Amino acid sequence: MTKIILLQSPPPKLVDVQKSVFCQDALEFVSKLHRTFDFEIEKLYKDRFARNAAIQTRNSLDFKISPERNDTTWKVGPIPSRLQNRHLDLGDVSPSNAAHFIEAVNSDVQGIQVDFDDGHCPTWRNQLLAYHNINLLVNGKLPGAPPSISTCPVLMLRPRAWNMIDHDILIEGKEAIGPLVDFGILMYHNAKKLYEANSGPYFYLSKLEGSSEAKLWNEIFVWAQNELNLPYGTIKACVLIENILSTFELEEILYALKDHSLGLNCGIWDYCASIISKFGDRKEFLLPDRNKYVNMDRHFLNSYMKLVVKTCHARGAPATGGMAAAMLKPGSNGTDDESKIIINKVLEAKLKEIKIGVDGFMVYDVRLVPYVNELWKKNGTTPNQITRQINTNVIALDLLTIPQGGVTSQGIKHNVAVTILFIYHWLAGIGHFFYNGNVEDSATAEISRAQIWQWIRFSPPLEDDPNEQVTPNLIEKTASSFAAHARKNLCRSSAERKRLTAAKYMSLEIFYSRNPPEFITSYLNDNHKFRTLHNKELLSNL
Repeated sequence: MTKIILLQSPPPKLVDVQKSVFCQDALEFVSKLHRTFDFEIEKLYKDRFARNAAIQTRNSLDFKISPERNDTTWKVGPIPSRLQNRHLDLGDVSPSNAAHFIEAVNSDVQGIQVDFDDGHCPTWRNQLLAYHNINLLVNGKLPGAPPSISTCPVLMLRPRAWNMIDHDILIEGKEAIGPLVDFGILMYHNAKKLYEANSGPYFYLSKLEGSSEAKLWNEIFVWAQNELNLPYGTIKACVLIENILSTFELEEILYALKDHSLGLNCGIWDYCASIISKFGDRKEFLLPDRNKYVNMDRHFLNSYMKLVVKTCHARGAPATGGMAAAMLKPGSNGTDDESKIIINKVLEAKLKEIKIGVDGFMVYDVRLVPYVNELWKKNGTTPNQITRQINTNVIALDLLTIPQGGVTSQGIKHNVAVTILFIYHWLAGIGHFFYNGNVEDSATAEISRAQIWQWIRFSPPLEDDPNEQVTPNLIEKTASSFAAHARKNLCRSSAERKRLTAAKYMSLEIFYSRNPPEFITSYLNDNHKFRTLHNKELLSNL
């Protein structure tokens, strides 16, 4: 039997939950999963390191040349009936928040992004609550939720991405791999019942860096289906194209998952952040103020979405767009003038995606659901648009040509604020928050801190004050000014004030870093401040 150690004792009132979630058979399933794929996962990390080093010596990227790209005959496996129409998913739904989770499963949408990644903070308590609430829902025991999983929106389970290590579990003396823990626990407890209800198990896969990583996930799916006596092809997964490298291997990613594929998804902010991560030390990749100059109308992002749609539809797979992060003001039912403006902006943006050919997308605010459903009724007479073939010829230069534009004072203030507030909330065990009428999560934190880092590196002048450039001193003043304002309006206790101060200095650390962390969530997850706040450092050998 594998030696597996939980490094956390149960939080108050969750003793029985921990025993149930991490029962001996579930632990053995997770440990066997790790044993089986340990070598391949270590290779994945080494390949990422080598690939990043190689990129520094290359002038550009180009599409992968492969047999499956030239073979026009293959298609992905059949799409299950409940996935034929996924016009609308709710995004960033952390199942650790029972009230939000219950609201989501009662909504008039086709799917729910059940999130362990962008909108979720993986404290031990949050992990236990998330697993437990999903288990209750699947078994018809979650108070306030529909009694049958077959009548709920489809659960699109999104495990943590490969960059996330689970520091709370040791397997054979090694820290566990976050996505394998999530996948293993979710599969062990829920896969059979989801399958019997014609409702899964279905997944979103985050932050893949190419087809080799999709191939590894496919091998994991096949292994899990065999272990749990599920038919081959039961698991379906949609890959979020959030990394610039993956855009050059779309065909290969679909082929690697093939019979387990549920197409591809566009995630704009992680995607833009990855461009800075891979090429941001080159001036030609200087990304301008994102709120003013970066959107799906810009050629590099419009080309990216068209390529995703074209590739998916050619292979019989659905292509989904990103999430509308806009929020109506508290208490609004959407009929006031301010809310009407927000709703119209969301509908205008999503109509453009529909016209490009997407088969669905996400929103966060459930109050937007009826308006978006009406938009689909008017513009989507079929469950999906897969039969619609996109006539576009996207070349590498289309994807790598950064839009023209400058840096604004408001853009600096916004990016600094989002970074500080994300870290502040993460240290409190919260994975997303609301700011200036939008939901913010790790994706927006990634692009915010990446832009500030890049602007410091190249010191561009400010559009609204050409005599002033972006400097470390300007960023420090902006961060201090925002922190002082937030201290008065956000913090009610000395603990919150200390957390805000820590968030400011941690933000400055990554803004100034010579070699910044590739993922802000890795930086925070591995940080002693976060681990001290949430780890009791008590061993529980189960």
